Parts: sequence; C-alpha cells; structure tokens
Amino acid sequence: MSNSSSMPQFLLLALADRRELQLLHFCLFLAISLAALLANGLILSAVACDHHLHTPMGFFLLNLSLTDLGCTCTTVPKAMHNSLWDITTISYTGCVAQVFLLVFFLGAEFSLLTIMCYDRYVAICKPLHYGTLLGSRACAHMAAAAWATGFLTALLHTVSTFSLPLCQGNALGQFFCELPHILKLSCSHSGYLREIGLIVVNACLALVFFIFIVFSYVQIFRAVLRIPSEQGRHKAFSTCLPHLAVVSLFISTGIFSNLKPPSISSPSLDLVLSVLYSVVPPALNPLIYSLRNQELKDAIRKTLTGCFSEAKSCLFSSNS
Repeated sequence: MSNSSSMPQFLLLALADRRELQLLHFCLFLAISLAALLANGLILSAVACDHHLHTPMGFFLLNLSLTDLGCTCTTVPKAMHNSLWDITTISYTGCVAQVFLLVFFLGAEFSLLTIMCYDRYVAICKPLHYGTLLGSRACAHMAAAAWATGFLTALLHTVSTFSLPLCQGNALGQFFCELPHILKLSCSHSGYLREIGLIVVNACLALVFFIFIVFSYVQIFRAVLRIPSEQGRHKAFSTCLPHLAVVSLFISTGIFSNLKPPSISSPSLDLVLSVLYSVVPPALNPLIYSLRNQELKDAIRKTLTGCFSEAKSCLFSSNS
C-alpha cells in the first residue's frame, strides 16, 4: 500500500490506437477549444466594452464565460497534447491541479446556471420587482457565492481524494483525471466511502438546484403562454427550451458519470459521458445563452467591426 503522493505520474486513457485517429481526435479537440475560446472571448469583450450590456444578465454571462473558458482549458489542452505526441502520462501534480480546477469551474458553472435561471424567472414572472431583487449588490453577492461554492467543493474533493492511499496501479480509464477513476485505485475502504459520500451529497444538492430550475421554467412557461403575441411566445420558448436542455444534459451526465455502478462502466461509455458534461456544455453555452441575445449579437458585431477597422488602418499605415 503506497500513499498517492509517492506516485510520480498517472496513465491516462489513449483516445485511439491508430495514429490517424489520434490526429483526428487532436483536430476535433482543437476545433472545439478554438470555438469555445473565440465565442467566450467575444462575449467577454462585448460585455466589458458595451455599457448597454452592463445588466444583471450581462454580468452573469461574463462570469459564465469565464467558467466555460476554465473548463475548456483544464482538460482539452492536455488531451490535445497527448493525442498529438502519442503519450498518455500526466504528472501527479498535474492530476491534482486538473481535478481541483475542473471541479472548481464545473461547480461555479452550475451555480451560475441556477442563478441565471432565477434571473429569467424574476424578469418574466416578477418584472416589477426585478430592480429590487437583482440590484448590483445582490448580483455581486450571488456571483461571489457561485465562485465560493465551486472553490469549497473543489477543495473538499481534492483533499479527500488525494489523501487516499493508492494500491491498484496508476492507470486511469479516462482521458483526464476524473474523481471516480482515481477512487478505483484506492485501497482504503473508509476513505473511499468518505469521498463517495461527498459525491452523493453534492449530487443531491445538484438535484435540488435542478428541481428549482425546472420549477422556475414551469412558472416561466406559464407566464409565456399568457403572452397574446404568437411571435413573443415563440421567441420566449426558443430561448428558454435550449437553456433547459443544456442544463439537463449537464446535470444528468455529470451525476450519472460520477455515481453509475461499476458493473455498467466501460471505456467508451465513460468517454462519452465525460465529454458530454465537461466539454460539450462549455462549447454550447455561448451559442445557447448568449448568441441568441440580439443586444449581445449587436455588441459582438460592433466589436468585430472595430477590430477589423483597427487592423485595416494599421495595415495601411504600415504600408504607407
């Protein structure tokens, strides 16, 4: 029985055996990461520069973009590096950092998604109280609570997991350091149950938040159905339904991936589930939550136009 800190590195799951497929996975992850970086970067720039977007929803979108960038940059670059150079190792320190950062950003992201649902609920169902319930101080407190929740959750899981002695080798059946796969290497029954208990508690809290989100959207849909304009109803449904779909995908795959019985575990299923909760939502969030917003699209268009104009003027001035 050896302590986990004495293990120099872990072996990650190779996404493919053939070199062509490894390069294909590299290109796929590169496309996803570039799309996420570009979309979230544009949202950050637009919200920061356009005073029309200095609203509660704009503030929460800015925070959500930060968590999306964090999730993408935590797992995808290492997977790209391993696929490109045909390696499967990650250092012990790198694994600890990956677990902490991923749990931190995912925890903060789900809290922010819940807050953004509350924002939509107040805006549609209680518009007269919007300024009171979602003032600047209240928004700052809610965002701080979301980040603090992610930090405390990450700290608890990281300390609890990496204090366990590992005696089942160092091979992880995943392309990044995921908690359930690290726990499989543990030989401490009490420590294993302690960490599983933490995961179950967090899953129960996530389900409570999810029930709150569903209840809020039920109230929103009831209010939307009372809108006399068919175009207004269609616009509200086309905005809210994708929100609910992405949150449902995020929470269902995340909980199932961490709590599924070992008897139904397989490398292909684990890979699909991990991609669905850690890679897909951060890439889709800019499209679902932001790019469907007309004010934000106008601000992004203005930002891009300004960048192109500056680049063109710099090019002409250098040529002259």
